[in-house]
Amino acid sequence: MLTALLFFVVAFATLVALVWSGARLLQPEEDPLGERLVELRSAGMLGGASERRNGRGFAGRFLNTIAALPGGNDWIKGSDKRLRQAGYRGEKALGNYMVIAVAWFVLCLGGMIFAQRNNDLSNAFGALIAAGILGFMLPQFVLGKLATGYRKRMQEGLPDTIDLLGIVLGTGLALDQAMTRVSDEMQHIYPELANEFYTVTMQVRAGQERAKAFQGMVRRTGLEDIKSLSAMIIQSERFGTSLSSALNAYAEDLRTRRRLRAEEAVGKAGIKMLFPIVLFILPVLFVITLVPAIIHTMHDMQLLGGPR
Repeated sequence: MLTALLFFVVAFATLVALVWSGARLLQPEEDPLGERLVELRSAGMLGGASERRNGRGFAGRFLNTIAALPGGNDWIKGSDKRLRQAGYRGEKALGNYMVIAVAWFVLCLGGMIFAQRNNDLSNAFGALIAAGILGFMLPQFVLGKLATGYRKRMQEGLPDTIDLLGIVLGTGLALDQAMTRVSDEMQHIYPELANEFYTVTMQVRAGQERAKAFQGMVRRTGLEDIKSLSAMIIQSERFGTSLSSALNAYAEDLRTRRRLRAEEAVGKAGIKMLFPIVLFILPVLFVITLVPAIIHTMHDMQLLGGPR
């Protein structure tokens, strides 16, 4: 009885930690200047330490603890990259995600140990392995889905954003001012893409080269269209060509690609609906149409074969 009570107390505490960390994780805070200072410090340009994590706060101490484990540093780097691609950046977001991942892993193992407490060790070993795989893979799967959705939302909003950028540039504003204005206008329609443009603008103001700022945006988002946009802007600044007309033509090309993706999705919808129809709709249809006829036929055969 005491063991069961202790397990439920630990499970409740873990669940509370998961909910709290998830709520903190889903509140991304953009800090382009802070990110630029961290990059400069890590490169030794400000005379600071070369460590990426300085250990301040609970998140930093927790990350340092995970990094001290075998393979923990690679796990942190991979998680940080996927978090950036999902729109969650900074040491706090990374620390919250690692807390969620570790707490979920412990909860899965603890729950399986409690469920298999009366079984043999040989039977419980396979269940523990399955629980460990589930506890390790599920947070990464969810994070991958978040990154895919983030990238898809940006890709859908990129044609309209570039078109608006070309219009604003045509009014005579500089590129940085135009990107800031577009970010403000698109904040309520495409907030993900607006934040990315604002991040690039602030990084350029902090002293980073525009090409490197766009390269960082490509790494964060994983969109090749951003790479083409970066090359177009750099070439326009280098050779003095009209950027507004080039952006309008590029926006039209992106809208054509978006329409083709929509047509492709419509074409695939029929094939994707085939499996649910075969697995779920057709069996029910057969039961509704054939079972009454079979029951009626069997009833008639019993009447014909009965005593006269």
